[in-house]
Amino acid sequence: MSSAVKRNILLTPGPVTTTESVKWSQVVPDICPREAEFGEIMEHISTELTRLVADPDHYQTILFAGSGTAAVESMISSVPGNQAIIIVNNGAYGKRMCEIAEVYGIDYLEFRSPFDGGINMDALERFILSSDRLISHLAVVHHETTTGLLNKVKEIGALCKKYHIDMMVDAMSSFGAIPVQMKEMNIHFLASSSNKNLQGMPGVSFVIAEKSKLDNLKDRKPRSYYLNLYAQYQYFAEHAQMRFTPPVQILYALRQAIRELKQEGMAKRYERYMASWKTLISGLKRLGLTNLVPEEHHSKIITSIHEPYAGFDFQSMHDFFYSKGIMIYPGKLEELKTFRIANIGDITAKDIEFFLELLEDYLRGT
Repeated sequence: MSSAVKRNILLTPGPVTTTESVKWSQVVPDICPREAEFGEIMEHISTELTRLVADPDHYQTILFAGSGTAAVESMISSVPGNQAIIIVNNGAYGKRMCEIAEVYGIDYLEFRSPFDGGINMDALERFILSSDRLISHLAVVHHETTTGLLNKVKEIGALCKKYHIDMMVDAMSSFGAIPVQMKEMNIHFLASSSNKNLQGMPGVSFVIAEKSKLDNLKDRKPRSYYLNLYAQYQYFAEHAQMRFTPPVQILYALRQAIRELKQEGMAKRYERYMASWKTLISGLKRLGLTNLVPEEHHSKIITSIHEPYAGFDFQSMHDFFYSKGIMIYPGKLEELKTFRIANIGDITAKDIEFFLELLEDYLRGT
């Protein structure tokens, strides 16, 4: 291994700070991705990702080259037929699924819920019952990256089971940290990516799905060419290859990231994240700052924080931290004056303490 790469602290919702070993795992001899050897690497990655949330005998991971939105778009565009789907909108990423459905002309019903509190399950059930259209699917974000809100997917899954509705879940910023079991939670399709809690590099996204549900898509008229979920699934089953050129180095990094997740353990990783979150919340209170989502509905992974004073200039604060090797994110909801701090990736509570010390210095100097 060569000399160490400069370490930046990314307190952003992804991409995240990665380990040296994940970075250097990309430095490999050039290989044609159509070689059987590389197909075996992708097959290994697919199986290991499935194993984190489901039984590989009954569920399959379908890999795509693209950001997380590619996997969500593949799921939303490929899975529904002619019946209606319900999309839960309680943040920017629920809204994005509505926008995807709109682009493809999919018949969807938007269930709006507050972005800073739990979903009212009775209201959701009434919404299902009040529809005059047949509903085949429901789509929901597990962890809203917008705010840090954690939706109760298991309860929603039970409701879907009651009404024979298949559930699609955007697990972009929960997968790899917050425990998920697809069968127990009645999740039929789940989308995520390589560069958040998995602590890999950006460029790979994936859909994990029940094989029987994938097989049911065989005769579905495609709405998309590149993001056709069934075509990608079938091609890999026959050739152990993606239909189109895969992001080779990113997949080597993902393989290493999965190894490191298994070494640390998902429960231990979430404990590490939560320890950093507790340090963050304690420091924010000491500085007189408040966060948006109450603890009972919080993921302990991403925190949306109210701006500290009138006339606050986020860009100025961003530039201050950037000069110190720390990267932070603005708020996602335009109507709220917030900024976001994520405590995921290869960071610890000590990194959060360093951030808080600098934050105090910044606020005192403004």
